[in-house]
Amino acid sequence: MTDALKRLSEEGVAIWLDDLSRKRITSGNLAELIDQQHVVGVTTNPSIFQKAISQGDGYDQQLTELAARKVTVEEAIRMITTADVRDAADILRPVFDATEGQDGRVSIEVDPRLANNTLATVAEAKQLAWLVDRPNTLIKIPATPAGLPAITEVIGKGISVNVTLIFSLERYRAVMDAYLAGLEKAKAAGLDLSKIHSVASFFVSRVDTEIDKRLDALGTDAAKAARGKAGLANARLAYEAYEEVFSSDRWAALDRAQANKQRPLWASTGVKDKAYKDTLYVDELVAPNTVNTMPEATLEATEDHGQITGNTIAGTYEQSRAELEAVEKLGIAYDDVVQLLEDEGVEKFATSWNDLLKSTEAELQRLAPSEG
Repeated sequence: MTDALKRLSEEGVAIWLDDLSRKRITSGNLAELIDQQHVVGVTTNPSIFQKAISQGDGYDQQLTELAARKVTVEEAIRMITTADVRDAADILRPVFDATEGQDGRVSIEVDPRLANNTLATVAEAKQLAWLVDRPNTLIKIPATPAGLPAITEVIGKGISVNVTLIFSLERYRAVMDAYLAGLEKAKAAGLDLSKIHSVASFFVSRVDTEIDKRLDALGTDAAKAARGKAGLANARLAYEAYEEVFSSDRWAALDRAQANKQRPLWASTGVKDKAYKDTLYVDELVAPNTVNTMPEATLEATEDHGQITGNTIAGTYEQSRAELEAVEKLGIAYDDVVQLLEDEGVEKFATSWNDLLKSTEAELQRLAPSEG
């Protein structure tokens, strides 16, 4: 084992686990990861919950009680997922207190089927914040065109947000703008800005997966040379945008009011292509005030053989621009790729949510008490 996770933390990268289940909570595993592997946060999504609920019997008691009450499947899912998030938030509370609210956070997603409905997203975010009722929760809102005004509205109400499904640099700038607008609303309403936090989840590996597929189809030497570079280049240029926005005059006014910067969060950091090192999206995205949310396999790989050599984003912007331009010159349109990834991301989460509905409904029926 290496000290890679410790070094990563010392470089200003918050290590969050991209997974949650009741077994992880009740077995003490989550507490162990916090204690021994520098984990300071947890992210969830519909896929994670669908996998957790459909495996094992950890949810049987609660499902039996919900079945006895004859709740709807949608209510059952909300009761189950918010219970897990609440318990995880309690386990992470000491981290939250020690970092003055920056870390020790657990994210829970609004119903992904609402991704194109601003009003419903805001209402759902408020309901989730009320249901979980923990200060160290982040409500996940997708960075869709309908999601952007929802982010402003929710932040303006003092609810902390994890903005998810960001793929493009243009959309990322719009997300930061939505956050600042939300802080300005909160300030005008007299809220304490120091209590409002946000991260912006910028997806990495999916960019390489899609672009590499198109490069492979071209099959030229130039295409082969461009493989596996776009994801990192895109993320590094996102950090450049972050540095610009959070050193602006607009930010300075909010900073004086004790506002918190919206940290970039590297999401989708599990390596999909076995040709690449399995810690690629950890080793090569080290910079201060960032979050890396890792699947457990990536966390373990980083602990075992990660190579943390200091800041690996500083000084890369010119090269990163050149790498994205090289892909464009080969006829692969960046705008087309990132739009496809956003559409697919929303669709995948909605599909996972529907799968979650089906598997939960089957469990409720299985555990329902017999009449009479």
